[in-house]
Amino acid sequence: MRVMYSGSFDPITYGHLDLIKRCSEKFDEVIVTVFDNNSKKHLFSAHERKKLVEGAVESVVKNKNIKVDLTSGMLVEYARKNCINLVIRGLRAVSDYEYELKIASINKHLYPELETIFMVASAEYSFISSSIVKEVAMLGGDISKLVPLNVLQEINKKFGRN
Repeated sequence: MRVMYSGSFDPITYGHLDLIKRCSEKFDEVIVTVFDNNSKKHLFSAHERKKLVEGAVESVVKNKNIKVDLTSGMLVEYARKNCINLVIRGLRAVSDYEYELKIASINKHLYPELETIFMVASAEYSFISSSIVKEVAMLGGDISKLVPLNVLQEINKKFGRN
């Protein structure tokens, strides 16, 4: 069975990678879909984010059943076009559930064949978000335990650090 795990991944974190790894152990194929959403202000361009995800998946997860793709528009349209009927969404806290439930409900309304499965973040990653990573990095804090090396290096370049 194929499953899609989507997001902006700006940047990808160890929390994201944990979900990707767990999915890759349970499903035949995991399609990690990097969405190019122009309404958000990103640290990295869509193509940079895709490259970072590919590098992180290759160095951390190492499973061969993972494909990384870049798209824009609606998740349901991508899923329909690519014959995907299952989407994974990660949950860190109750606030995530409220938001994700709304998204899953509208996706189901727009594409009735699409199911959403919620996966709870592993305890050691439950506090990590891309927003927190960017904020800590911007303020000069240590994010080396939050993101893989390829991401750390690119964030340091963005903020003019070696």
